[in-house]
Order: sequence, then structure tokens, then C-alpha cells
Amino acid sequence: MHVDFGADEAIGTAPVDRLAALSAPAPMVAASTRAAAGSAAEVAAACQTIDDLVAAIGAFAGCGLRRTATHAVVYDGNPAARVMLVGEAPGAEEDRLGKPFVGPAGKLLDRMLAAIGLDRGAVYITNTIFWRPPGNRTPTPEETAQCLPFVERQIALIAPRVLVFVGASAAKALLGRAEGITRLRGRWLSYQASGLNAPIDAMATFHPAYLLRQPSHKREVWRDLLAIRAKLETA
Repeated sequence: MHVDFGADEAIGTAPVDRLAALSAPAPMVAASTRAAAGSAAEVAAACQTIDDLVAAIGAFAGCGLRRTATHAVVYDGNPAARVMLVGEAPGAEEDRLGKPFVGPAGKLLDRMLAAIGLDRGAVYITNTIFWRPPGNRTPTPEETAQCLPFVERQIALIAPRVLVFVGASAAKALLGRAEGITRLRGRWLSYQASGLNAPIDAMATFHPAYLLRQPSHKREVWRDLLAIRAKLETA
């Protein structure tokens, strides 16, 4: 019968269940990711200060990105700030210096903050990923899940008045939303998580790296920045 359908040559000595082969890896990856995230959640929950978190992240072996990165890039700015910004992942300059947003996009972010009277001494800046992905590739969902408990614990410890998601990746990871940044930005959202006494007002905006490629969208970001300033003035 197989010959009738053109199968005239065997390539193995035993039949192979292709459906089982396709389905088997997924649960294994999911289990590994759950284990890493669970471990991170336990470690993060035990941290009582930002210094504790920095030390814990530096020692955390649950994310493979650390093997190719130079530094763990945790935060820059003021842990007592009323404004917290969360981006995506370190780039080459951030990996070299150990601080977030210090490359060309970081310089633009500094100018954006200055436009509403803020600087790095008045904000707290972090990312959803603490180690640079090789070649600046997009972090995988597994890598984001592995780091997420530490990001959430930072938010709980900082308890900012305003939380700013810088780019789509941060907004989607922390809000659990599927919309793109063009639909999320420009309106007030609510961030809620365990460890918080109350929800935090959150705003999503375009990433400075995107603005460097698409400067025509700076007008929308300016409106977002004005909304953030107004929110702080009413606090």
C-alpha cells in the first residue's frame, strides 16, 4: 500500500510516532520555565530591600542569559522615587556599564524626562530582563517569565506613584495584555499585583529606541509625558 502512494524507500528500522515527538518538548520547556520562575518568586519574595534584590539577581542562575552577559543590569536612579520606568532589556552599552538606558536610547530618555522636569535622581529605571540577550535579540517569553518575579518585587518595594511602561514588551509582561503599544499608550492603566497596598497608576509609551527610528511619533510621547507630569502634580 505504501508503494502505491510513492513511499518506496525506508529510512528507519522502526516506526516513529511523529505526533508524540512534536508534543513532547513543549511540556518539558514549560516545566523548566515554571521551575525557574518559581525559584525566582521565592528568592524575590525574601528580599526586603532593593540592595537585597540586586544581590539576589546577581546570584540568580535560573536565567541562561547571564552566561553570555557581562553584567546583571538591575536599575539606575532613586529607590525612593515617585516615578518608576520599566523597559525591555539591556543593550551593548548597558551590558558594558551595568546600568539601564545609557546608550543612544538612554540619552533620548534623559531628554524626555528633562522635558517634564525630571532626571535620574527623581526616577527609578529598570527592565523586564536583567541580562543582555545575545545580539540584542528580543527576549523569549521564557526569559521574561524567569525575570518577572524580580521585576514585580522591585515595583512592590518602590511602590511608585506612577509606573511607566517604556515599550510594548514591558507593558505586555506586567499587565498581561495582548494589545500593541499603539493601542495601550496614551491612557491611564491600572497595575495590580501581590505585595501592593493599592493599584498603581500606569502609563505605556513608545520606547526611545523606536523614536530614534520613527521620530514622527515624538508628538504622541510628548502628550504621554504631559499626562505623567499632570498626574504627579495632583498627587
